[in-house]
Amino acid sequence: MIRVEKLCKTFVLHNQGGVELDVLKDIDLEVEAGECVALQGASGVGKSTLLKCLYGNYRISRGSARVAGVEVASASPRELLRLRRDSVAYVSQFLRVIPRIAALEVVLDGAPLRAQAEALLARLRIPRHLWSVPPATFSGGEQQRINLARSFLQPRPVLLLDEPTASLDAENCDTVVSLIDEARAAGAAIVGIFHDHGVREAVATRVHELH
Repeated sequence: MIRVEKLCKTFVLHNQGGVELDVLKDIDLEVEAGECVALQGASGVGKSTLLKCLYGNYRISRGSARVAGVEVASASPRELLRLRRDSVAYVSQFLRVIPRIAALEVVLDGAPLRAQAEALLARLRIPRHLWSVPPATFSGGEQQRINLARSFLQPRPVLLLDEPTASLDAENCDTVVSLIDEARAAGAAIVGIFHDHGVREAVATRVHELH
């Protein structure tokens, strides 16, 4: 489902005289359906950058990244939108949504799955009286659970998870672990960053070290 070959990502700091930062260099990674691969490495090594390259948020400088049959490095904006709609869910560290949109509508994102969305919100312990409230007013942990509900609502063959349990209490962490396990059992290929050692041990089928 995911095949990365010799992927490189360089950032150019135009406001600092064009200084180039080689954040990722010659990264190779393969993830099969039903695997959960945990990215591991020191802070700043490029774990989140790799996820954003796989999702198409960052343009790949050199190399190849095939995700669900699409070459992300050369995909057009239309192809990336289709890939995200049909094949890839991405849980970022922060919830970014249009202001004044109710939490339930954020989770649905246009999908006709209201009953499933409500069940997922209840499972993630978002009180019903908050479902009609814009999540910009929520706590960090509540916003993260809205983020998770939106990404897990529709099963997709690829899941990219950037610290999905950050800001969550132990009970909600256990719920997220269950959601990840269910997605993997259903055949999803998962790549994640899990700084919580217990969560990583619970969900990862193997660890991929970045240097």
